[in-house]
Amino acid sequence: MTRDEKAGGDHLLDSLPKRQRRRIIAGAVLRTVGTTALVVAIYFLLPLDHSIGFGTVLRFVLGVLALFAVIGWQVWRITRSDYPTLRAVEALAFIIPLYVLLFATVYFLMNHANEATFGSPVSRIDAMYYSATVFTTVGFGDITAKTEAARVIVTIQMMLDLVIIGLVVRLVVNAVKVGQRRSRPTPGQPSIST
Repeated sequence: MTRDEKAGGDHLLDSLPKRQRRRIIAGAVLRTVGTTALVVAIYFLLPLDHSIGFGTVLRFVLGVLALFAVIGWQVWRITRSDYPTLRAVEALAFIIPLYVLLFATVYFLMNHANEATFGSPVSRIDAMYYSATVFTTVGFGDITAKTEAARVIVTIQMMLDLVIIGLVVRLVVNAVKVGQRRSRPTPGQPSIST
């Protein structure tokens, strides 16, 4: 077993000169920060001053379906990447904020439609904070769902949290393994060009 196989590292990344490896890692970090900042900026810039109706519920369902489509696309990209571990970190750094902010948007809209939903007015930051506490299972208790509709949505988020934490992380880890096998040359076979 080689050092790369023992460490679980990306063969192509590990074989690069230090300077090039740093450049690739810096690019991944910048893309990660940039996409996360973009997702957060969109959340704060979206016009969310309308009431909840059938269209809002439909957009939420489509948003959840789009999230799963993004997860599938990200997993596929990891398997095709020359640097699957870096790609996986980028994917998770995009998927998790997107997921948290999807529910934050729903919580904000619900509270906008009915201030009794959470017992007191909830700002976008409060909604983001609440969604993150539900996702991380911290549950400080300072913001709580007061209406049945809010409790249903929070329960849906809790169930999907288990899917995200369990299934999606496993899919990403398996995609990294597939990508590493794909990029690692087998004896007698030339390596993939970078």
